[in-house]
Amino acid sequence: MPPFPSSEISLAPYAPARSLPAGDAPANAAVATDITRHFIRAKQPCADGYRWYLRRQEGASNYQTLLDDLVREGRVEDACWMLDQFGPTNDVLEVEHLEADALVFAGSVRCQGHANVEGVLRTGRSLSVLGGLRVGGALRVGEDLRVSGAVRCDASARLHGDARVGWSLAVAQRLQCTGSLRVGGELDCGATAHIGGHCRVAQDLRVVGDLGCDGGIKVGGHLQADAAVQAARGLWVAGDVDCKGHLQVGWGVRAGGHIHAGGAIRAGETLWAGETIAAGEAYGVYAGLVVPLPDWPHSAKVCAREQPARLLSGCWTDADGQRTTP
Repeated sequence: MPPFPSSEISLAPYAPARSLPAGDAPANAAVATDITRHFIRAKQPCADGYRWYLRRQEGASNYQTLLDDLVREGRVEDACWMLDQFGPTNDVLEVEHLEADALVFAGSVRCQGHANVEGVLRTGRSLSVLGGLRVGGALRVGEDLRVSGAVRCDASARLHGDARVGWSLAVAQRLQCTGSLRVGGELDCGATAHIGGHCRVAQDLRVVGDLGCDGGIKVGGHLQADAAVQAARGLWVAGDVDCKGHLQVGWGVRAGGHIHAGGAIRAGETLWAGETIAAGEAYGVYAGLVVPLPDWPHSAKVCAREQPARLLSGCWTDADGQRTTP
């Protein structure tokens, strides 16, 4: 991944948060009003956090001001707890560049340049960055994420919406995206990764833990997983597929190179590789698991440089077009 261009980051003052029209206000009107001590107490905060509130606040307080004060005092977890309790707002924070120790904002954040946050970065709604994004702590985005440059997160990332990254995406710990994910470069994840929609990666995809996808996976380079790979729909990889656990795909699998797994290989439809197909020792290779037997010659083909060992399901097609079934 290209290095994060920290030399181009400049600290710009925060633009004042602005609200969207009243017709777009959230259903929970509490987040748009002042918060009283009785309102806080009703949420059953921790004793230490409530004492802080009583010491620091007099009477009613603005929601976002409370979040800012908590972060400024180093109480980032309390700020995240408050956002969990009271939910997002329609406020929008617009900045030229973003550089902060931590940021918890209840609405959307739009950055025209690069963003560099040393600790936690959390938004109640969307996050848009036209430059690169580096986060030293956890990254939590309440809705869609849009970053034109590269993204590097030194902890975990949880994205509650679709994510679009123009360059590469590197997450040191767990990656969770409830929507679809599109990455213009490489995707590196230091733990498990789960994508709720489709996953599209232009170059290599590397995951240290399990890789799960509720849609289809398309990779322009190689796919490497140190555990299992599961895709509810199809898997298309331009290069090699190396999976140390089970490989399970609901639809078909196609790889320009080899398909190797440490466990079983299960494909709902066709299984095709430009090189070899190999399951782990004592495990089988299965194709056509969701295809009726009469349709195997067309929709449950198994094609590779040589017939896989322990092919237990599917219709093998050799270079001469000869078909055999297990």
